[in-house]
Amino acid sequence: MDERARPAGPGRRVVLGGAAAAGLTLGVAGCSVPPAGRAEKPAPVGALGATPRKPLLLQILAHPDDDLYFMNPDTQHTLDSGVPLVSVYITGGEANGDNRVVSDTTPRVYDKAAYSSARHQGLRQAYATLLGLDKYTPWEKSVAELRGGHRAEVNRLQHRGRSVELVFLNTAMHTPLGGRMGLPSLWEDHHLRLPVVIAEGSPLTRAEAYTYDDLLDVLEGLLAAYSPTLVQTLDPDPDIQHSSPQNRAHDSEQPGYSDHADHTAAASFAWAAMIRHAERGNAFLATAYRAYYNRHWPKNLPAGVLAEKAAHLVPYGGDKGWECGNPGGCGDYNVGGKRPLTNWKGWVRSTHYRHPGPRLLVSDDGAHAYGVLGLRAVRWSRGADDRWGAPQDLGGGPLAPVLAGATLPDGRQLLFALRFSSLQGRAGANTREVVMAEQTAAAGEFTVWKGLGNPERGDDRGRRIGPPVAVAAPDGRVHLFVRTADRGVSTRVREAGGAWSRWRDLGGESVQEGLSAVVDGRGRVHLFAAGADTVHHWTQSAPGKPLTPVPSRLPLAVDAVAPVPLGDGVQLLYRTSTDPGRALKDPGSPASPHLTSVRTDGGPARPVALDGYGPVAAAGDFVLGTDERGQVQLAGAGRVSKRAGGVVPVGPPTLYVHGGRALAVGLGVDAAPWSWRP
Repeated sequence: MDERARPAGPGRRVVLGGAAAAGLTLGVAGCSVPPAGRAEKPAPVGALGATPRKPLLLQILAHPDDDLYFMNPDTQHTLDSGVPLVSVYITGGEANGDNRVVSDTTPRVYDKAAYSSARHQGLRQAYATLLGLDKYTPWEKSVAELRGGHRAEVNRLQHRGRSVELVFLNTAMHTPLGGRMGLPSLWEDHHLRLPVVIAEGSPLTRAEAYTYDDLLDVLEGLLAAYSPTLVQTLDPDPDIQHSSPQNRAHDSEQPGYSDHADHTAAASFAWAAMIRHAERGNAFLATAYRAYYNRHWPKNLPAGVLAEKAAHLVPYGGDKGWECGNPGGCGDYNVGGKRPLTNWKGWVRSTHYRHPGPRLLVSDDGAHAYGVLGLRAVRWSRGADDRWGAPQDLGGGPLAPVLAGATLPDGRQLLFALRFSSLQGRAGANTREVVMAEQTAAAGEFTVWKGLGNPERGDDRGRRIGPPVAVAAPDGRVHLFVRTADRGVSTRVREAGGAWSRWRDLGGESVQEGLSAVVDGRGRVHLFAAGADTVHHWTQSAPGKPLTPVPSRLPLAVDAVAPVPLGDGVQLLYRTSTDPGRALKDPGSPASPHLTSVRTDGGPARPVALDGYGPVAAAGDFVLGTDERGQVQLAGAGRVSKRAGGVVPVGPPTLYVHGGRALAVGLGVDAAPWSWRP
């Protein structure tokens, strides 16, 4: 055997913590966890936020490879910056135990323990290469004692100050009786006991089955042990997607929804655990990633970013001819080579957020910024040196990661959010609602959060709405918009006196998540949303009139668009596809790294040179975005400036322009705001 392929030594039995967790230990006795659905009075977020913490990224996933397919390149950029990474995989990923390339005609071998082990080895190979090491680099393997007497295999690797920990809970993908899907059944049935798959060659030799409460306690315990500053999860509320049983099997989607049922259940458990963690006053950021949603929309990664993302799936997929030293196999063989790029499903070709938008909302005077920390709204104040003070807790939680806002003519701020009003599985309601907080005076305190309801009827449809977007018109009205379960748009309008209209469907065609609103020089409100083949547009015939759809022949957009008012019209900046005619074909053409600049009135638009990926922000003569390495960059004054160093941003940055000067702000992986003035 090659020396590189020699497996790590015998596993250690440890209490979960390690260097990546900064020496934290996981207490089992004497811990009180708030039960689901009961909100305890939280500790002051400001006190926690004022204490600097070392950043740590914790990912909670359903299967090995969910992070590589759906969260990269974000995870890679965070790891490259030196931030420790902990990935928790809830299922064993063993499926039916058949680990081979689809075209392989050799006799089938069904070995669930071996297939789970092979996928673990694939992850070790992928993350070793992400750390800059040989793919066969040995990892330290151990067994962690978790809450409630549960145990898990932990793999750990360090290189030049960077570290990765892989935590394998390894719940079975199917129930013992009847063969139902394991994790979705566990979310729905509080009496089920879901066994653990012991991967071949694992230092873990015995493990207890999980109940609903067990898994929730273990996940909350992991959050408490590692104390992450950023938690990344999958999508708890995927789009409704009707298709035939044949197409569902072809696309690996659950009946009625555009995602794998395990992804939805894993995300639901993760968000329920985060809600408990937040109720204890912990300050952290959260991001939910779309998964099979990527299959149904134009692909949003340019060729260079896509090539690097797909390259990290090659060592994960491995090959049955490799000599990696793992008895169960050397990867998930159907995922290696060129297959992630040639797969008709196209999952690897996009990275989408469930709740898109900038993480900070900056007040009109630039003195304050609003965001979500510990699933609660907070306010930061900016000093003359562009540094931000400690966060002030504004409550409202548990909230989705982004806020919307509007400023009234008297200077008062309105804040809007999407609230997880209940997340309890079969034992209780699973609901979402739009909520609002209002300042009592300009730069003053806020009222209690008020519910604005939901444009959908029923819990299942109500879960599918997107985060709100709001804009204040010169006539004193505030227009609020959300994407609906049918992928349309609904609106409510607040009159100048404070009264709200009912929810109204705006009509029009199917749109992606990520709405953009702006007011033109005539005082008319415009709303834009990326569709499958064009940018959809709604506006008013005159100020004060209802918004209606406007026929559009605009080039398609792969992300949310940035609208800039130009007199009576609007200029739009966004990225399109390199081949719009194949944007929805299998597997789909890459996004263009170049910015598209168009005007809604068909007139000539000022071109902007700012190559990169992801949505941009625009104000005045400035455009803010990220390059293909995820570095923040600003176009303005005839040049492009790049932010050197600094903490890795979480989500798109925010652009604030005052007095002809630009300020970029955002939240970092350390859960603190950052500022950059080129």
